[in-house]
Amino acid sequence: MALHRKKYQLAILYFCWKLDKELHGKKKLAKLLYYLDFDYYEKYQKYFTGEVYKKLPMGPFPVSLEKTTADMVKKKQLNIKKKNEWDGYNPTEVYKILEKPDVSIFSTEEKKMLDRIIKKYGHLNGKQLENLTHSEAPYIGAEDKKEIPYELSFYRGTDFNND
Repeated sequence: MALHRKKYQLAILYFCWKLDKELHGKKKLAKLLYYLDFDYYEKYQKYFTGEVYKKLPMGPFPVSLEKTTADMVKKKQLNIKKKNEWDGYNPTEVYKILEKPDVSIFSTEEKKMLDRIIKKYGHLNGKQLENLTHSEAPYIGAEDKKEIPYELSFYRGTDFNND
């Protein structure tokens, strides 16, 4: 499995664009990417971004996320600011899009999946998404700090009928 870097970056930009031009929280971004990749794999048996996810205490985490977003900042596609939103917590990373994403690279089924993820999960915060992922087979079935196998997505029983 190879990382589809361009699709990965465009998916991040698309999520930000659709969520009022900015996305609050690294945890939320990580979980939206997880749902994009695992829902897509469950439905089509194909990889969307090709990212590897590790089972960490706060849920599935994409191993290339920080390097990818840092590259996007360098390319002036994305701006990341830290914002103190909650007393006693680490500052929230706010991802702000600097240009409208060119979505022509996405197939119809990929675009539908991106929109599905935004509709189904975009209104949730990082903690709510963390709790959701903790109750799913891929997270439960993986070993701590190890890669989460995509094949475990087949044990979730996701309902794609209304998509």
